[in-house]
Amino acid sequence: MKNFARSKINPDLKYVYSENNALSIVFQSNELLLGILGEFNNNLKELEKITNTSIYSRGNSILLKNTPEKNELIKNAIQFLVDQFLNNGTLEKKDIESSVNKFMIDEKVTNKSGNVEYIIKTPKKSVIPRSEKQKNYIRALKESDIVISAGPAGTGKTFLAVAVALTMLLEKKIERIILSRPAVEAGERLGFLPGDMREKVDPYLRPLYDSLYDLLDFEKIQKKIEIGDIEIAPLAFMRGRTLKNSFAILDEAQNATDTQIKMFLTRIGENSKIVINGDPSQIDLPNKIMSGLNRSKKLLGHLKEISVVDFDHTDVVRHPLVSKIVKAYSDKNSD
Repeated sequence: MKNFARSKINPDLKYVYSENNALSIVFQSNELLLGILGEFNNNLKELEKITNTSIYSRGNSILLKNTPEKNELIKNAIQFLVDQFLNNGTLEKKDIESSVNKFMIDEKVTNKSGNVEYIIKTPKKSVIPRSEKQKNYIRALKESDIVISAGPAGTGKTFLAVAVALTMLLEKKIERIILSRPAVEAGERLGFLPGDMREKVDPYLRPLYDSLYDLLDFEKIQKKIEIGDIEIAPLAFMRGRTLKNSFAILDEAQNATDTQIKMFLTRIGENSKIVINGDPSQIDLPNKIMSGLNRSKKLLGHLKEISVVDFDHTDVVRHPLVSKIVKAYSDKNSD
């Protein structure tokens, strides 16, 4: 189920407070209620687990029996999930986790809030920032000519940049998206891989393809690649070019040297944006001090046209365990 319009489903909820701190959330649409509950009430069970609360399904209602504070927390979470379901026609586990994230509840970054500028609407889904830094990152992507972001995997650096770039392409604000990565491999050598140059390089560009396919239908992405509206290429292929009316993203920039990052940044032309993303903790270069990511932040961060965003483990939006793993390694490295 995708792209539900609010007009097709009655989004109204009725809140009934009763004795013993009970709160009933009454749904006017059974279809909406089923979407929020999930198959076998799995969404509700996940919400219970995350919040350590008691939640029940009764007829066309969701019943809460907790302290007033926790009931209010769940009430806000369910309203967030309702907005997500109406936008996307489905709910994912990460939506359940985000629904109780303090930022999401306090800021209410939903279609009903005044912060709609932070929602990225793509043909397949609406992308919503899940932390304060993601919100700042989206603002930077829209307002700055160049954005440099650093942080652990799973913080949305690439996905959010691709989402903003795709919306700008579809709205004809730019003519082309260019996605690039340095062809530096973790423990392998390109020469030992089978196939021609494209077949050797494609595995390293796969995460960029995955982000695109998550936001627009496969056939449409392929068509845009064929006609040149979207270009995916190794960093070495960018030398000597000037990028006009483009949105260029360099992913895995921790594996680019200082000279390579300078080369990429100086490709910027009229009506263009450049984004540099990387994780300083995952440098695969033979000599780690060759990485130019941190140096670019230090050299260019003071320029008003350039935004620098640093993510940490609290911004990880993959499986909750990923955040704990990232923090554990970060703490170990700081010992």
